[in-house]
Amino acid sequence: MKAFRSEDYCRKYFEKIRFADGDYCPHCRHGKINRFSDGMRYRCASCKRDFTIKTGTLFGESKIPLKKWFIAIFLLTQSKKGISSVSLAKFVGVSQKTAWFMDHRIREALKQNDGQLFGDAGIVEADETYVGGKHRRKHGFQKKAVIFGMIERGGLVKAFHVPHRGTEMLLPKIKEHISPKARIMTDEAKVYQKLPRFGYTHGSVKHGKRRWVYKDINTNSIESFWALFKRGYHGTHHWMSKKHLQRYIDECVFRFNMRTNTPDVVFLEIAKRIANSGKLSYKALTYEKGNKEKGSAWAQIKTA
Repeated sequence: MKAFRSEDYCRKYFEKIRFADGDYCPHCRHGKINRFSDGMRYRCASCKRDFTIKTGTLFGESKIPLKKWFIAIFLLTQSKKGISSVSLAKFVGVSQKTAWFMDHRIREALKQNDGQLFGDAGIVEADETYVGGKHRRKHGFQKKAVIFGMIERGGLVKAFHVPHRGTEMLLPKIKEHISPKARIMTDEAKVYQKLPRFGYTHGSVKHGKRRWVYKDINTNSIESFWALFKRGYHGTHHWMSKKHLQRYIDECVFRFNMRTNTPDVVFLEIAKRIANSGKLSYKALTYEKGNKEKGSAWAQIKTA
């Protein structure tokens, strides 16, 4: 609130980030623009179209002030277990429906980067977990969503919502996101026993026999991340739809990977991502396959 005490301060901050490499028009990418005297609008010297500093970004043509957007970004990234749309609406001063839309547009900027995990120790732990659903004993894991995660010991984490935990699903993820030079630590699941065929050094512990650690072989780091994610799942959101689950995962992964940075560095990183992002419309966010109207999307919004 002190750093961004007015809408003008917010606009100048975001303008400096968006035009860091020079002015440009978001419509035609022309490099010369004219500024209106109100300081809020611009006009392209080529296509003659008007735009604002938010045009073509995840902020879109939203009438929500940048100051409220900045508060939402700060709360979303600094709350260890995340923040629900109901709580965000109270803090920011918008409706719950608007807060839900703001939440997901910010999460869209938190997508995980490319690159392979290796870490200083060269050890990467891999594991899967399940969320959602009911009646674990009656239906097994059929009703639950599968999340597959990989973490450098003492380093970065990557996690993805996957349809199932089969070999044809998990092994390609491992090959894509883990360096072949890394040592992989897992539990005793059969899918991981095939890792040596792909050139990986593999170690496993038998959780089924209540063995958690053998020398440096364990999955404690990834289990700790799952515990953190589920605290947010059960304590903050209570439920996450499978449709939007990956965005919630990206949010948690981003906070975890930026945990050693100061709040101003984290905020700057998100502002840069939003400035270089595309648009995300409400219609695209709530679209249900087979139902072009809102369908059950509003029920999801109220619950999330």
